[in-house]
Amino acid sequence: MSPWVLVGIAGLLETAWAIGLKYSEGFTRPVPSVLTIAGALASFWLLSLAMRDLPVGTAYAVWVGIGTVGTAITAVILFHEPVSLLRVAGVVLILAGIAALKLA
Repeated sequence: MSPWVLVGIAGLLETAWAIGLKYSEGFTRPVPSVLTIAGALASFWLLSLAMRDLPVGTAYAVWVGIGTVGTAITAVILFHEPVSLLRVAGVVLILAGIAALKLA
């Protein structure tokens, strides 16, 4: 599997475990807590596989960027977090950074 696909899946899993942290309520709810931990472990594992072929700085930055953008968008949908022009601009800048790192 392509290392970029691994980073993409790992980034989506990062979004899942970040949202899972909210649902786990400080790891006091067993099912969300277990799913969150499993998602984090899978995300780290896939990232580590991708780093066999990709530079660590690039792979890590893209992984974090995907997780950040995914978490921000998901939080707006699930938790009705506010949307402002500045927040949207921040997400667009992160996406531009991910694209630049991928193309570099």
